[in-house]
Amino acid sequence: MEPSPAEPPAGVSRRFWALLCAERLKDSAVLDVGTGSGRLALALALHCARVVGIDRDAAAIEEATRRAEARGLTNVEFLVLDAEAPKDYRDLVTGWRSPGLIVAHLCVSDRIIESSSRTLEPGGALALVAFHADQWRETGRRSRFAYDENQVRRVLMGCGFVVQHLEVEREVQHFDSVEAALAAALGLAERWKTDGRWFHYVRFLEEGGRTLTRSHLVVKARKA
Repeated sequence: MEPSPAEPPAGVSRRFWALLCAERLKDSAVLDVGTGSGRLALALALHCARVVGIDRDAAAIEEATRRAEARGLTNVEFLVLDAEAPKDYRDLVTGWRSPGLIVAHLCVSDRIIESSSRTLEPGGALALVAFHADQWRETGRRSRFAYDENQVRRVLMGCGFVVQHLEVEREVQHFDSVEAALAAALGLAERWKTDGRWFHYVRFLEEGGRTLTRSHLVVKARKA
């Protein structure tokens, strides 16, 4: 059974899930880069021949492995590995010449795109969700992991990919008061205070701003 585009895993957009579903998954090996606790890898494992998830967070990998065992999934494996460490990922999916699909959900860098290019054979796909340049734009500081449309297209094309789908998914929250805006960002406060973004966000609110932007790039590219 192929996965349904109407039922993405929690935290995964319908658009991105539909892009994955459009691939011929049944006989494919899939590599999930930056898998975390494995929510995407576990969902894909129901429909693929083999899934390998990698993440440098050992605790998250332990949780992903427990979840796979609890669900009786034998075709998914999780490894502790920094996604930026290898020049390519071919040795991670043993028994396959290369994965047919590499997935990078909010774990994207130039190095990861380059390693994916070295791994995939012609026709293989890289599907990614990256922070867009507008992510948290109210803080006055762009994330070092963020891309704009031209930038991600340039990196992909430079690595031998043909971009087949590229769009921005943007959600702008509007607040009636400073208090409501601060409450919405409370979970980010500690991190933002360490890099100065909290100060900029508070100043933005004091000057009359009442928004908070979440913005992601959703992309699928195919190795030429």
